[in-house]
Amino acid sequence: MVQFKVPDKILMGDNIVASCQNVFNLYGKHALIVTGPNIARSTMIATLERTLDSERVKYSVISHIEGEPTTSMIEAGVAAYKENGCDFVIGLGGGSPLDSAKAIAAMTVLDGSIADYKGVPINNVQLPPVVCIPTTAGSGSEVTKYTIITDEKTGVKMLLTGDSLLPKMAMLDYTFSNGCPKSVTAATGLDALTHAIEAFISVNAQPLSDAYALSAIKRIMRYLPQAYRDGSNATARREMSIAALQAGICINNSSVTLVHGMSRPIGARFGVPHGMSNAMLLNVCLSDMEMSARHNLSRIATYLRIQAVDEIDASEKFVEEVAKLIEKLDVPTLSQYGINRDDYMAAIDKMSFEAIMSGSPSHAPREYTADDIRNLYIQAYQ
Repeated sequence: MVQFKVPDKILMGDNIVASCQNVFNLYGKHALIVTGPNIARSTMIATLERTLDSERVKYSVISHIEGEPTTSMIEAGVAAYKENGCDFVIGLGGGSPLDSAKAIAAMTVLDGSIADYKGVPINNVQLPPVVCIPTTAGSGSEVTKYTIITDEKTGVKMLLTGDSLLPKMAMLDYTFSNGCPKSVTAATGLDALTHAIEAFISVNAQPLSDAYALSAIKRIMRYLPQAYRDGSNATARREMSIAALQAGICINNSSVTLVHGMSRPIGARFGVPHGMSNAMLLNVCLSDMEMSARHNLSRIATYLRIQAVDEIDASEKFVEEVAKLIEKLDVPTLSQYGINRDDYMAAIDKMSFEAIMSGSPSHAPREYTADDIRNLYIQAYQ
């Protein structure tokens, strides 16, 4: 049996946060807004607050979600939720605030610490409603049952999952990504591309997620370079927002594979943002999976109308197009990013083990061992 899951409600459009009526008050009377320091100083949160005021919804704001979310950030958010008498959560920002919103909502109900739920599906639990409003076009967290939190005691990026984590509503305001810096546009856009490709070649792929994946890939390949070159291009921003949401729906139903399994340990150890670490690894991992994923990669090439003489040629040409896109977006290598080679090499064995234990590589189109992943880590640095 195949299941296809999305939030109860998805709202999309220009300026919808400012123009919506009687939306937030359906979820509660007092919202905890979870965001980062930059968004907390922006017009976006002011717009959200005006709408909440108009709906007579009280709100409290926490804006300490900087970088990748950690266990202590979640604990502070849970304390704020309870101290202020909140009854639902709004995540506003990139992937980190959205992931944090889901984790905070979960830990207001669940016993123990959040680390207790690593590898334990969070299902059939009545959590406070979560509304997610993304400000970047990448993570797709607004439509997924996943949250990634770094355990500060172990340094491990924990992937927490479960149907109960799926937000009740995703609100996609196309205008909210307009001020996104070039580097963030590139990293988050390639994160979304990785989601769509990995979901399409995953052993868990299914017909509905395939349709979303192909549409997302086509949008990203066309519009990400435009959004990168000109951040004020409203059409490119809109199309990238839609693509990121589509790609998020894909991984929510078909999962990710090798790239994500390898990227989380890099992010946890070396402070590389999730989207950037995916972007750094995408070319190496996709090239390695090309033969085992050839049929599906050639299907993508056909959908994109890439001219090819046969399936092999089509698959290889699509991989080449992805490599060209990464080059256009000026994605740095691990070395150029500033990761010390000796430190990186010393961490490879442990990172390889953690990548395997994450479970993500098990969804790849061929089996990967820790030794396979170790070699790919070395290639990625070189």
